[in-house]
Amino acid sequence: MSFKLLKTENRARRGCFETPHGQIQTPVFMNVGTQAAIKGGLSSEDLERIGCQVELSNTYHLHLRPGEQTVRRLGGLHGFMDWNRPILTDSGGFQIYSLAKLRKIKEEGVYFSSHIDGRKIFMSPEDSMRIQSALGSDIAMAFDECVGIPAEYSYTAESCGRTLRWLARCKAELDRLNRLEDTVNRGQCLFGINQGAVFKDLRLGHMERIAELDLPGYAVGGLAVGESTEEMYEILDTLVPHMPADKPRYLMGVGTPENIVEGVYRGIDFFDCVMPARNGRHGRMYTSEGVLNLKNEKYAMDGRPIEESCGCPVCARYSRAYLRHLFKAEEVLALRLGVMHNLWYYNKLMEDIRQALEEGRFEAFRREFYAKRSQA
Repeated sequence: MSFKLLKTENRARRGCFETPHGQIQTPVFMNVGTQAAIKGGLSSEDLERIGCQVELSNTYHLHLRPGEQTVRRLGGLHGFMDWNRPILTDSGGFQIYSLAKLRKIKEEGVYFSSHIDGRKIFMSPEDSMRIQSALGSDIAMAFDECVGIPAEYSYTAESCGRTLRWLARCKAELDRLNRLEDTVNRGQCLFGINQGAVFKDLRLGHMERIAELDLPGYAVGGLAVGESTEEMYEILDTLVPHMPADKPRYLMGVGTPENIVEGVYRGIDFFDCVMPARNGRHGRMYTSEGVLNLKNEKYAMDGRPIEESCGCPVCARYSRAYLRHLFKAEEVLALRLGVMHNLWYYNKLMEDIRQALEEGRFEAFRREFYAKRSQA
């Protein structure tokens, strides 16, 4: 694994990250396929068609079903879902925080109940690494604790210490697994996760300590979980300059188009969010001028595509009127086409950002991005 910075403009960065399954051109938006599939009916072939560079799947969900050993026996996630480009797997920490009930967080790991059938489960940092190793992703995320906001300072400080200790255990276990002959993807690498809620001193102290482990990449976790957008940007303004400059930086689970542009502006390289697919399944379409709600009556006779200048397969063929009809009739095709357009928009946004950085005009791009929205 190696990360190369190709161009910078103030804090914004254009780079390239090498993985066993190909290069990732950054900044990048990772398309979220939680259970090895994009909700809305998109296939791996569709993802290739709409310009997806990285597919993201989740350790917690795949552990519950079909189980990591099933995936392992079928060639890891790459073979299982027939996807030959990079994959990142989340550790399951956030899902345990958001989905699992009656969880107990201990030094050894987390005890929780499955959100599917209520069965009791224990997951340690080592378990998370073993599951992710069996899945065979290119990037494995460290097992951490996500603290909801608002949070108490004392508990957040305690949690940061535990997350640091868990990270050292993750690193040791993944190093061990990558030395085994039968490991699915021996080139799998570990990204550490910075925590600290909205407490700047905790964020900076935690970043300093996890950077000492010299990992291939670092993520900012625990944002977009209750704080305001202004608070999130304040944390990034404080934290990002202290993240290793020669490693990719990943802002986890944050992703309106505005968040992405502002994240790149502040030096972030990787993004993911369920928002474009979720909104696409509900008829809310992203365009350069903002979000368009296809379910509105005014589109019933509108023969135009979602966006005239869009190059996606949906806009090339279907009208707003037809798409609105599909949503109102609750046809499954509506979900597929809505998600396809929105993910195309996000992937194209990242491509445009990369091009602007290559040409030294990201600041101008950022101004134009907001100007189009204000004119809508």
